[in-house]
Amino acid sequence: LTLTRILLVPVFMIFVSLGQYITPSYNPRYYLIAGLIFAVASFTDFLDGQLARRTQTVSWLGKIMDPIMDRILLFTGVLGLLVVGELPIWVPVVVIGRDVYLAIGSAILTRYRTRPLDVVFIGKVTTALLMTGFSLCLLGVPDIDGLGLVCASWLPGLNAQSACLGVFFVYIGVVCSLITATVYTVQGIRYKKAASLA
Repeated sequence: LTLTRILLVPVFMIFVSLGQYITPSYNPRYYLIAGLIFAVASFTDFLDGQLARRTQTVSWLGKIMDPIMDRILLFTGVLGLLVVGELPIWVPVVVIGRDVYLAIGSAILTRYRTRPLDVVFIGKVTTALLMTGFSLCLLGVPDIDGLGLVCASWLPGLNAQSACLGVFFVYIGVVCSLITATVYTVQGIRYKKAASLA
Protein backbone atom coordinates (compact mmCIF):
# COMPACT_ATOMS: atom_id res chain seq x y z
CA LEU A 1 0.00 0.00 0.00
CA THR A 2 2.89 2.36 0.73
CA LEU A 3 4.41 1.47 -2.64
CA THR A 4 1.04 2.23 -4.27
CA ARG A 5 1.10 5.71 -2.75
CA ILE A 6 4.67 6.23 -3.98
CA LEU A 7 3.62 5.30 -7.53
CA LEU A 8 0.42 7.38 -7.49
CA VAL A 9 2.15 10.64 -6.51
CA PRO A 10 3.95 11.22 -9.87
CA VAL A 11 0.85 10.08 -11.78
CA PHE A 12 -1.18 12.67 -9.87
CA MET A 13 1.30 15.42 -10.76
CA ILE A 14 1.26 14.38 -14.42
CA PHE A 15 -2.51 14.83 -14.65
CA VAL A 16 -2.37 18.16 -12.82
CA SER A 17 0.24 19.29 -15.35
CA LEU A 18 -1.87 18.02 -18.25
CA GLY A 19 -4.83 20.03 -17.05
CA GLN A 20 -2.88 23.21 -16.40
CA TYR A 21 -0.11 23.46 -18.96
CA ILE A 22 -0.41 20.96 -21.80
CA THR A 23 -4.00 21.29 -22.97
CA PRO A 24 -4.70 24.39 -25.11
CA SER A 25 -7.68 25.41 -22.95
CA TYR A 26 -9.06 24.61 -19.50
CA ASN A 27 -10.04 20.95 -19.41
CA PRO A 28 -11.57 19.81 -16.11
CA ARG A 29 -11.29 16.16 -17.16
CA TYR A 30 -7.63 16.03 -16.15
CA TYR A 31 -8.35 17.64 -12.78
CA LEU A 32 -11.11 15.12 -12.17
CA ILE A 33 -8.71 12.26 -12.86
CA ALA A 34 -6.05 13.92 -10.67
CA GLY A 35 -8.61 14.28 -7.88
CA LEU A 36 -9.59 10.63 -8.12
CA ILE A 37 -5.93 9.56 -8.03
CA PHE A 38 -5.30 11.72 -4.97
CA ALA A 39 -8.42 10.34 -3.26
CA VAL A 40 -7.28 6.76 -3.91
CA ALA A 41 -3.78 7.53 -2.62
CA SER A 42 -5.28 9.11 0.50
CA PHE A 43 -7.51 6.08 1.07
CA THR A 44 -4.52 3.72 0.87
CA ASP A 45 -3.00 5.70 3.75
CA PHE A 46 -6.10 5.10 5.88
CA LEU A 47 -6.30 1.44 4.80
CA ASP A 48 -2.61 0.89 5.53
CA GLY A 49 -3.00 2.11 9.09
CA GLN A 50 -6.14 0.08 9.72
CA LEU A 51 -4.59 -3.15 8.42
CA ALA A 52 -1.41 -2.63 10.43
CA ARG A 53 -3.32 -2.12 13.68
CA ARG A 54 -5.89 -4.89 13.21
CA THR A 55 -3.33 -7.48 12.15
CA GLN A 56 -0.76 -6.33 14.73
CA THR A 57 1.85 -5.88 12.00
CA VAL A 58 3.07 -2.41 12.97
CA SER A 59 6.75 -2.23 12.00
CA TRP A 60 9.55 0.30 12.51
CA LEU A 61 9.82 0.64 8.73
CA GLY A 62 6.12 1.42 8.58
CA LYS A 63 6.42 3.98 11.37
CA ILE A 64 9.20 5.71 9.43
CA MET A 65 7.76 5.42 5.90
CA ASP A 66 4.13 6.25 6.70
CA PRO A 67 4.75 9.82 7.95
CA ILE A 68 7.17 10.44 5.09
CA MET A 69 4.58 9.34 2.52
CA ASP A 70 1.90 11.41 4.26
CA ARG A 71 4.13 14.48 3.92
CA ILE A 72 4.90 13.78 0.26
CA LEU A 73 1.22 13.26 -0.51
CA LEU A 74 0.18 16.42 1.34
CA PHE A 75 2.94 18.47 -0.29
CA THR A 76 2.03 17.37 -3.81
CA GLY A 77 -1.67 17.86 -3.09
CA VAL A 78 -1.31 21.37 -1.72
CA LEU A 79 1.11 22.41 -4.48
CA GLY A 80 -1.15 20.88 -7.15
CA LEU A 81 -4.11 22.86 -5.82
CA LEU A 82 -2.03 26.03 -5.72
CA VAL A 83 -1.08 25.50 -9.37
CA VAL A 84 -4.70 25.08 -10.46
CA GLY A 85 -5.79 28.09 -8.40
CA GLU A 86 -8.01 26.26 -5.93
CA LEU A 87 -6.17 27.40 -2.79
CA PRO A 88 -4.79 30.77 -1.64
CA ILE A 89 -1.01 30.81 -1.32
CA TRP A 90 -1.02 31.06 2.49
CA VAL A 91 -2.34 27.49 2.81
CA PRO A 92 0.71 25.76 1.26
CA VAL A 93 2.98 28.21 3.13
CA VAL A 94 1.44 27.13 6.45
CA VAL A 95 1.22 23.40 5.61
CA ILE A 96 4.77 23.11 4.26
CA GLY A 97 6.21 25.62 6.74
CA ARG A 98 4.82 23.67 9.69
CA ASP A 99 6.41 20.45 8.46
CA VAL A 100 9.76 22.13 7.84
CA TYR A 101 9.59 23.51 11.39
CA LEU A 102 8.79 20.06 12.82
CA ALA A 103 11.55 18.43 10.76
CA ILE A 104 14.10 20.89 12.19
CA GLY A 105 12.75 20.30 15.69
CA SER A 106 12.93 16.54 15.21
CA ALA A 107 16.55 16.81 14.08
CA ILE A 108 17.41 18.84 17.18
CA LEU A 109 15.56 16.36 19.41
CA THR A 110 17.69 13.43 18.17
CA ARG A 111 20.46 14.78 20.42
CA TYR A 112 18.32 13.96 23.43
CA ARG A 113 16.13 11.10 22.21
CA THR A 114 16.88 8.40 19.62
CA ARG A 115 13.27 7.28 19.24
CA PRO A 116 10.97 9.63 17.27
CA LEU A 117 7.96 11.15 19.01
CA ASP A 118 4.80 9.08 18.76
CA VAL A 119 2.14 10.43 16.43
CA VAL A 120 -0.54 12.26 18.40
CA PHE A 121 -4.23 11.79 17.65
CA ILE A 122 -4.78 15.35 16.49
CA GLY A 123 -1.94 14.82 14.00
CA LYS A 124 -3.89 11.95 12.44
CA VAL A 125 -7.03 14.11 12.39
CA THR A 126 -5.05 16.87 10.66
CA THR A 127 -3.84 14.53 7.93
CA ALA A 128 -7.36 13.13 7.39
CA LEU A 129 -8.89 16.62 7.17
CA LEU A 130 -6.28 17.93 4.73
CA MET A 131 -6.39 14.87 2.49
CA THR A 132 -10.20 14.96 2.41
CA GLY A 133 -10.19 18.69 1.68
CA PHE A 134 -7.57 18.40 -1.06
CA SER A 135 -9.45 15.52 -2.69
CA LEU A 136 -12.75 17.44 -2.73
CA CYS A 137 -11.07 20.59 -4.04
CA LEU A 138 -9.42 18.66 -6.85
CA LEU A 139 -12.70 16.98 -7.74
CA GLY A 140 -14.39 20.40 -7.57
CA VAL A 141 -17.53 19.11 -5.84
CA PRO A 142 -19.65 20.25 -4.24
CA ASP A 143 -19.34 23.97 -4.96
CA ILE A 144 -21.15 26.18 -2.45
CA ASP A 145 -21.87 29.90 -2.14
CA GLY A 146 -19.57 32.02 -0.02
CA LEU A 147 -20.72 32.53 3.59
CA GLY A 148 -19.88 36.23 3.56
CA LEU A 149 -18.46 36.11 7.10
CA VAL A 150 -15.32 38.09 6.23
CA CYS A 151 -14.15 40.52 3.56
CA ALA A 152 -10.67 38.99 3.18
CA SER A 153 -9.97 37.92 -0.40
CA TRP A 154 -7.57 35.23 0.87
CA LEU A 155 -10.37 33.29 2.59
CA PRO A 156 -12.53 31.91 -0.24
CA GLY A 157 -15.73 30.36 1.02
CA LEU A 158 -15.64 32.35 4.24
CA ASN A 159 -15.96 35.57 2.19
CA ALA A 160 -18.63 36.15 -0.46
CA GLN A 161 -16.71 34.13 -3.07
CA SER A 162 -18.08 30.66 -3.82
CA ALA A 163 -15.77 27.75 -3.10
CA CYS A 164 -15.63 23.99 -2.98
CA LEU A 165 -16.78 22.38 0.27
CA GLY A 166 -13.29 20.89 0.54
CA VAL A 167 -11.78 24.27 1.36
CA PHE A 168 -13.55 24.22 4.74
CA PHE A 169 -11.92 20.87 5.53
CA VAL A 170 -8.63 22.50 4.59
CA TYR A 171 -9.23 25.45 6.92
CA ILE A 172 -10.03 23.16 9.85
CA GLY A 173 -7.04 20.99 8.92
CA VAL A 174 -4.74 24.03 8.97
CA VAL A 175 -5.97 24.98 12.45
CA CYS A 176 -5.44 21.41 13.67
CA SER A 177 -2.03 21.45 11.99
CA LEU A 178 -0.95 24.44 14.05
CA ILE A 179 -2.30 22.83 17.23
CA THR A 180 -0.34 19.67 16.39
CA ALA A 181 2.84 21.71 15.95
CA THR A 182 2.26 23.24 19.38
CA VAL A 183 1.72 19.82 20.98
CA TYR A 184 4.93 18.44 19.46
CA THR A 185 6.84 21.55 20.51
CA VAL A 186 5.72 21.15 24.12
CA GLN A 187 6.65 17.45 24.06
CA GLY A 188 10.05 18.24 22.58
CA ILE A 189 10.79 20.85 25.24
CA ARG A 190 9.83 18.38 27.97
CA TYR A 191 12.13 15.69 26.59
CA LYS A 192 14.95 18.20 26.25
CA LYS A 193 14.54 19.34 29.85
CA ALA A 194 14.34 15.75 31.11
CA ALA A 195 17.50 14.83 29.21
CA SER A 196 19.33 17.87 30.58
CA LEU A 197 18.44 16.89 34.15
CA ALA A 198 19.44 13.24 33.68
